[in-house]
Amino acid sequence: MKTIRVTVWNEYRHEKTNPQVAEIYPEGIHRAIAGYLSAEGPFEVGTATLDEPEHGLTDEVLGATDVLIWWGHMAHGEVQDEIADKVRDRVLQGMGLIVLHSGHGSKVFELLLGTRTGALKWRDDGEKERIWVIEHGHPIADGLGEYIDIPKEEMYGERFEIPAPDELVFISWFEGGEVFRSGCCYRRGKGKLFYFRPGHETFPVYHHPQVMQVIKNAVRWAAPVQGAAVSYGRVAPIEPIAGR
Repeated sequence: MKTIRVTVWNEYRHEKTNPQVAEIYPEGIHRAIAGYLSAEGPFEVGTATLDEPEHGLTDEVLGATDVLIWWGHMAHGEVQDEIADKVRDRVLQGMGLIVLHSGHGSKVFELLLGTRTGALKWRDDGEKERIWVIEHGHPIADGLGEYIDIPKEEMYGERFEIPAPDELVFISWFEGGEVFRSGCCYRRGKGKLFYFRPGHETFPVYHHPQVMQVIKNAVRWAAPVQGAAVSYGRVAPIEPIAGR
């Protein structure tokens, strides 16, 4: 089986400023995800963070990445437009992208979906989330049962301002009664994009075995097809979102 080259990107800010988050993820959310994937294989996993030069996403790093995992929350505006554009271009050329939790508000996600994606209901009460699997035959749902229960999470609720997904794999239900499209697949150019909702930083979501199973499955789904030609040159830019 082909080794999939994965880069896990994280702002790495909450872990440095919030003792609760630092206790859950002492080496950062990015290293928690990378450590899991490294143990599962066949993955070659690296990490990158916001405060590194070029946010750790140099041309060399992006050119050697089959699937990029993106976690962002408090510093979307600090991501340089040039870097967001380069990530967008790589997805159009064939790189897979997995956007987690509050990454829905990132420049990269908005560029690829063509609209602002921050509008949704939310409530941080640490309530139960049940993620229902609605497409059991989808590769991202491989090995899962009917649902995933997360004991405590931040609530996200509809209306979620995104284009209709090409495939909807998961829907979440919360104790307050809200529902949310929590596992959304898109195809952009030659690349695949998966948005997965769970992952608020103050809860140990990335220590949950079924959540990590989904991320592993999503990496395999999003990776370029073995033997497919992928161009690493520049592509024609998409028209920018108003206000950028």
